[in-house]
Amino acid sequence: MRKLAIFVPVLAFLFFAQFASGQQGDAMFGGGTLLSSSASNGSLPSEKGGAWLNVSADVVFKKRIGFNWETAWKASQGAYAAQENFRPILTDFNALYEPRLGKKIGLDLMGGIGISTTRFYLPQITQCNFTGCINYDSSHHFMEHLGAGIRYYVWHHVFVRPEIHYYHVQNNDVNEFNTDNLFRVGASIGYTIGGPE
Repeated sequence: MRKLAIFVPVLAFLFFAQFASGQQGDAMFGGGTLLSSSASNGSLPSEKGGAWLNVSADVVFKKRIGFNWETAWKASQGAYAAQENFRPILTDFNALYEPRLGKKIGLDLMGGIGISTTRFYLPQITQCNFTGCINYDSSHHFMEHLGAGIRYYVWHHVFVRPEIHYYHVQNNDVNEFNTDNLFRVGASIGYTIGGPE
């Protein structure tokens, strides 16, 4: 049930865009990888590497300004310690500027805030309730986000978007990983509903 909750914002954005005239809604799904500095001897581990998946949605108004929501997560667990694995999840909410560069091409420029959640998986079950049992503890950090992508419409309302994202995760380097600064590079495939003039 919790996994389905990630798609609720996407459906809400698409519903809002469909019934509000002069607005555009986009839904995207993509993949990439995370880049950060390498861990040195004796330092905390690095958060980089691995395959990352992302889902996002936005609403754009007449002046090509709008709002964006995005969540990216590591597709598989990474090794953190001898008996512990981890999975980072990055969720951000942004102001969006989407200028057109031509009939089929445009930019997505975004900046905002979000939360970095890292799940640390333990060998034993840590908590059970009416929805089930979990075997992880979570750590949460406030973060700032900047992102940019080049949107190219390949067929009608379908587009591809190579993209880069920068995250500054507050206090990420204190107890968990070796740096506060992360970069995510990849590409998304999306679909546009409507469109402002």
